[in-house]
Amino acid sequence: MDRFENVTAIKKANVYFDGNVTSRTIIFEDGTKKTLGIMLPGNYEFSTGYKENMEVLAGVISVKLPGSEAWVTYEEGQSFEVPANCVFKVSVKEISDYCCSYIKE
Repeated sequence: MDRFENVTAIKKANVYFDGNVTSRTIIFEDGTKKTLGIMLPGNYEFSTGYKENMEVLAGVISVKLPGSEAWVTYEEGQSFEVPANCVFKVSVKEISDYCCSYIKE
């Protein structure tokens, strides 16, 4: 899917890590949320509230999930899930575009 229809877009950006990671929140008619964002090259640590599905739209994102010693790399068209209530690490070598879906369980 290359577009979302009938959504509400929040104008104010979510800005993290001195502007190296930014996203915009979109809300669907059923109340579910997604963020569309950009990550500049760098190493980042994120925490989750909800379970998340991260889809790489462009670029390459390496991820170290909780409980794992391995870094796994995801490229354009691939996605990965992050458990709720955890901390995970991300390494980005080139500008990367992503879509994050928040999953209430």
